[in-house]
Amino acid sequence: MMRAWTLPTLLSVCGSLAVAALFARGAPAAATALLLVFVLLAALLSPLAFPRSLGAVEAQRRSEADGRPIVYWRAGCKYCLRLRVRLGRDARRLHWVDIWSDPAGAVTVRAANGGDETVPTVVVAGRPHVNPDPEWLRRQLTPPT
Repeated sequence: MMRAWTLPTLLSVCGSLAVAALFARGAPAAATALLLVFVLLAALLSPLAFPRSLGAVEAQRRSEADGRPIVYWRAGCKYCLRLRVRLGRDARRLHWVDIWSDPAGAVTVRAANGGDETVPTVVVAGRPHVNPDPEWLRRQLTPPT
């Protein structure tokens, strides 16, 4: 679980140091702008940018019941972030599994990708798809009820 917060923490620490240096030089406007950039990057690369994660077993159970796809992801993955952002509000209509916080999810991803933890891996109707096009995935969703 701590692995998911390493990059956001490093961004926050480095950003704080850079902002402090700019304030010390008497450039509060530049420091404020830089602080906003670092905070935004840290938030986007953290687990906070994604819907609440389920365990792989729970996601599988729910997917069998409601037919929704399962997205296996990890924090800091630019492809996972791209998928999340491009899906927008539709992201809430999928089941999300963080492979860094759920070992069973990591096992599922490795089984689908020949031993590699390639994410995002999306399981639609029992078939895995690696880094699918967000528009294709949106078309796989059942209409909201």
